[in-house]
Amino acid sequence: MPSKADLHIHTVCSDGRLTPQQAVEQAKEKKLACIAITDHDTCKGFYEARAKAEELEIELIPGVEITSALGDKEAHLLAYCFNADTDYLESFLSRQKLARRKRIKGIIETVNKAGVDVDYDEVWAEANGANIGRPHLARVLTQKGYVGSPKEAFIRYLSDKQLGTIKNYYPDYQEVIETVKNAGGACVVAHPGRMYSSEEMTKFIDAGIDGIECIHPSHNYQMQKKYTQLCEYHNLLMTGGSDTHDGINAGYSHFGVITVALKHVESIKRMTKQRKNITEIKN
Repeated sequence: MPSKADLHIHTVCSDGRLTPQQAVEQAKEKKLACIAITDHDTCKGFYEARAKAEELEIELIPGVEITSALGDKEAHLLAYCFNADTDYLESFLSRQKLARRKRIKGIIETVNKAGVDVDYDEVWAEANGANIGRPHLARVLTQKGYVGSPKEAFIRYLSDKQLGTIKNYYPDYQEVIETVKNAGGACVVAHPGRMYSSEEMTKFIDAGIDGIECIHPSHNYQMQKKYTQLCEYHNLLMTGGSDTHDGINAGYSHFGVITVALKHVESIKRMTKQRKNITEIKN
């Protein structure tokens, strides 16, 4: 029986290349037992994948990667096993969509000052209805010949270092954590890697974060060990996944390779079941 899960997958509903249905098919092919589609600030991929997951007997848990503000920087928080059949989280995410549009306009303005000619409509067209983000701008810069690849676009123009301070319209990380919990879900720090100082990780923990994504392609063994020990010390959930953005015909992909054991999914489900029961009692 398959015993692995990939809890970090992106689809065409945000900045990935797979359709939600293809993500489920890939999971079946790679013998995964469970996946979470975690598109940026939208649950659309989860809803679109449910029928295919049921057909192929792949467990699909609700997931989304929510963008928040931690001081002047972006902080990405993963939400799992929230109540997906109410509009509580969806109404929150609709505001996130507007925040993403405002933010990308600021990024485009900054890039244009660096001598690049690109406008919002081009990037919006590239997103094709998905939640817009920097990867879509990177693809436009590649198509227009300013760079040789999206990766080069991030190095030359789109990294946090190159962009400097861009006005952030996202909610504070504390608000996101509270919102996810109120929806009966678990909130997890995504790919902390070298992104956060020890003091910043302490802020997440003090705010009531439920877990940390310990297993991620950007984490070497020392980082995995560091964050696993942090989870054990603070009794936090440990999650992980491929963070795949690849399409169906990609060469090497972390999808199906960077995984976590099913016991971690069961831990998320136990915690969120208890949380939903408490929330129902309060209401």
